[in-house]
Amino acid sequence: MLAFYLQAIETEPDREKFTALYTRYRGLMFHVAMNLLQNEQDAEDAVHQAFLSILDHFQKISDISCPKTRAFVVIIVERKALDALRRRGRESALPLNEAIRGVEIPMPGNHGLSDALARLPARQRQLLLLRYDAGYSTQEAAELLGMTQTAAQKELWRAKQTLRDLLEENAT
Repeated sequence: MLAFYLQAIETEPDREKFTALYTRYRGLMFHVAMNLLQNEQDAEDAVHQAFLSILDHFQKISDISCPKTRAFVVIIVERKALDALRRRGRESALPLNEAIRGVEIPMPGNHGLSDALARLPARQRQLLLLRYDAGYSTQEAAELLGMTQTAAQKELWRAKQTLRDLLEENAT
C-alpha cells in the first residue's frame, strides 16, 4: 500500500519523509481506528483515508518524530474512524452520539489543562489541537475535519467556552 501513496509524491526526499511517517505511525493509526470501529476492515479503510488526507497536507509536516505530528496523524485517523461510525449509524438507522470522546491523547504539561482537553468531545478537542497546537488556520482545520469554515469557527468558540468552564470548575 505504501507504493500507492508514494506515487502521489514527486520528489525523492518527500518520498523518504512519507515512508518514515508511514512506517512510524501506521501501527498507531490502525490501533486508534480499531479502538473506535471494532472492525479490522473498517479500521484499514479509516487508516487509508487518513493517509490520503495526510498526503493533501503533507507539505505542512516538518518533523516526523515530533508530538505535533503524532497528534496530527491521530486526529486525522480518529476523524476518519468517526466518519465511518456515522456512516455505519446511518446505514443501520441507529443514532450516533456526537459527543463521542474519541481517543485520549496524552499531552505534555499542566495536568489541569490536559485533563480538561481530554474531557472535551472529540471534534472540539481536535479543532483546538489543530488550530492552536499544530498551527493550522481555522480554514485548514475545517478542511481536515470535513467542515465548513463557519461551522469550525462556531465549534472552536464552543470548545473554548467549554474548556474555560472545565478549567474554572477544576480551579474551585
